[in-house]
Amino acid sequence: MLALLDKNAKTVQLAGIVLLMLCVAVFGFSGNPLFLAVPFGLLFAFLLFFNWKTGFWILLFSVPASIQIWFLGDSLSTSVPDEPIMWLFLLLSVVLIAAKPKIIPEWFWRNGLTMIIVAQYLWLIVSVIYSHVPLLSLKFLAAKTWFLASFFLIPVFIFREKKDWIKAFWLLFIPTTILVTIVFYKHWRLGFSFELIQVAVRYLFYNHVDYSTFLSMIFPVICVAFYLSRGKGLFLRTFFLFLIAFYAAAIHFAYARAAVLAVIFSFTIMAAIRFRLVNWIMPAFYAFIIFIVSYAATNNRYIDYRPDFRNTYMHKSFKEHLIATFKGRDISSMERIYRWIGAVRMSTDEPVKGWGPNSFYFYYKPYTNTSFVTYVSRNPERSTTHNYFLLMLVEQGAPAMLLYALLVFAFFAKAQRVFHRHKDRFYKACTMAVAMVFAASFVNNFFSELIETHKIGSIFYLCISLLIVLDHKSRVSQQKEEPEATAAPPKI
Repeated sequence: MLALLDKNAKTVQLAGIVLLMLCVAVFGFSGNPLFLAVPFGLLFAFLLFFNWKTGFWILLFSVPASIQIWFLGDSLSTSVPDEPIMWLFLLLSVVLIAAKPKIIPEWFWRNGLTMIIVAQYLWLIVSVIYSHVPLLSLKFLAAKTWFLASFFLIPVFIFREKKDWIKAFWLLFIPTTILVTIVFYKHWRLGFSFELIQVAVRYLFYNHVDYSTFLSMIFPVICVAFYLSRGKGLFLRTFFLFLIAFYAAAIHFAYARAAVLAVIFSFTIMAAIRFRLVNWIMPAFYAFIIFIVSYAATNNRYIDYRPDFRNTYMHKSFKEHLIATFKGRDISSMERIYRWIGAVRMSTDEPVKGWGPNSFYFYYKPYTNTSFVTYVSRNPERSTTHNYFLLMLVEQGAPAMLLYALLVFAFFAKAQRVFHRHKDRFYKACTMAVAMVFAASFVNNFFSELIETHKIGSIFYLCISLLIVLDHKSRVSQQKEEPEATAAPPKI
């Protein structure tokens, strides 16, 4: 192929110039910037064909820096450049598997986490088939497919040596830090206003929740990098210590309660893994949630917590926001309860198959309790349940919710086993970092549904894939350390 390109170099160059000029002309006529991306897309496709590992590093770098754009009259949207790159990686995955069906290693398929992800995907297909909104559900299935191909499957072939893990850290860390610095500066110019945080994050993130969630997931990685920098020089240690303080300040000024809880929970998971207690965390959490729901549902006790319109409103400072949360007078908290009630009631009509992905918004309002209506219940932004468990329940049925609950439990249980199986300090730290990032995403998604967004979803599935890789590495390392069981006894 390289010889063919070299032989026809002038023709290829001429074709490239003509294509570039044509795209510029179409852009000038239509005003649509997507046409300018065509030459770069083709260039990246060629790169992917010859060196797709480099293509993955470009994708990873693009995740934090990507932005959402709308076209066709704001009826469709995509994030660029990461989502088009994911489309190419999906195509690459299909080609690789078609050319060599056994290219995916057996240890990957045998892993329990892989089995859960496959079960989730198969059940998603069932839910899409019976969806009440088929076209929107197919769009959801397509997005899930290229997410899994790019960040769950492809990383298995990428992360082979320690240098790959280090490179991945810098490729995520550098663009994220640049974006955080920009947002922090813009917010500082606005006086760190609680009400204007949305203005500061505009264009770079969906909203301050998306921003704070991404920060809370990257923060543990920086803390682990600080730990690994021990013995690497005073400058590097000081640099990471400064970044920890900077990111902590950025999370605080993002004014998102879930992100603060996510950071706390990630360090709780760290301690639980370290002392072999993590297997108690999720069962205790699930038992607590079941108790709360059962208590609230008995004799309709939840009605006693309905909001008072005179005292439930948006607040002008984060302190007032927190105080109102504990008093039950915060409008966002009350709106969550309003949606949760609607989701639970709605799920009773489709308890197994669900209503279909992307269906909640179109059907939930008749199922809500009007006693919990707030000033924002009109929902012009078309947001959903604000809880990923309930989103799975209502849109994909009880099996999907149970599989997600099982995935979270299995992930932390495996992370604990892998951490203690590894003897290498570097890989132990990587295992802890992956577990802490996943923990932060879990808490944020308990109060939102962000796994389908490009920044959060990519890191979520990357964490699962990396833990599977770390699991395999720990088993290989363990086998090398153990004496051969079949060795013949010495002759006397």
